[in-house]
Amino acid sequence: MESILVAGGAGFVGSHACKALARAGYRPVTLDNLATGHADAVKWGPLIRADIRDADVVRQTLRDHQITAVMHFAASSLVGESVVKPALYYENNVIATLRFLEALTAEGLKQIVFSSTAAVYGVAEMDPIPEDAPLIPTNPYGETKRVIEGALKWLAPVHGFSWAALRYFNAAGADEDGEIGERHDPETHLIPNMVRATLGTGPGLKVFGNDYPTPDGSAVRDYIHVTDLAEAHIAALRWLKAGGEGRPFNLGTGKGLSVLEMVAAAERVLGKTPPHEIAGRRAGDPPRLVADPTAAQTAFGWTPTRSDADTLIRTAAAFESARAMPA
Repeated sequence: MESILVAGGAGFVGSHACKALARAGYRPVTLDNLATGHADAVKWGPLIRADIRDADVVRQTLRDHQITAVMHFAASSLVGESVVKPALYYENNVIATLRFLEALTAEGLKQIVFSSTAAVYGVAEMDPIPEDAPLIPTNPYGETKRVIEGALKWLAPVHGFSWAALRYFNAAGADEDGEIGERHDPETHLIPNMVRATLGTGPGLKVFGNDYPTPDGSAVRDYIHVTDLAEAHIAALRWLKAGGEGRPFNLGTGKGLSVLEMVAAAERVLGKTPPHEIAGRRAGDPPRLVADPTAAQTAFGWTPTRSDADTLIRTAAAFESARAMPA
């Protein structure tokens, strides 16, 4: 069984990728310092509790487990936090990743799938957004991901590895079997906060802005189910192993849903209107962010199948309900 190192495999997207890897016949080996991840989300392979900066551990893990490729999810990922703690984001997302890449290349690792973000685009003027849109991040989080994409581009020919940078739009939902889901602290994402407000396990939802130039005035985003994202990583890995050249790919549906449309969907799925109030816009939030996912569909045949609003909300609510039940 081929072993894949999953850095950050105890986190939201990383743990779903581990499950997808196991289902696809791979053996995921998680490397995570558990700063924000959860040990109980590591269910499909071993957990190495360590930091990606620890070159000795990284190199020994590659040898011990005969790792053939890496999926790199380990990063700080809160946009708001990145604005007030930019040095932390450069340390965790740039410096740590460069040390990680140094250890990987020293062992001759040949394929890297990198977790990137639509935040590299900033306030994009193109709609939908293709991969060749200008990269003008509006926060340190997006900037750190842009920097690492550039590093991969320049390091790959020197060290002889191939790479894919997967730019997520709005990751959401939860594992359809209810085994893993979204557990950020603090939670900043719309769907889990909306679900918690509806179930009474969290405060009322704040809708940031109702005066955008969109059909209902609320911001429009491209929501992508986390299991669809996980399967995209498998497809990208296979593409690299088949000789794919290094480049970024958007991961989204190509269709936008507004915040108020998601609120209406929650009422439909959960049978209750999420308690919510209108708040002012957040600085830097664009009116609309929607992916052009054509490149991923063309290169490795990936198409999301679970990213409709009802499935996103239903799976997130099932996971949240299970968490809220007494042990």
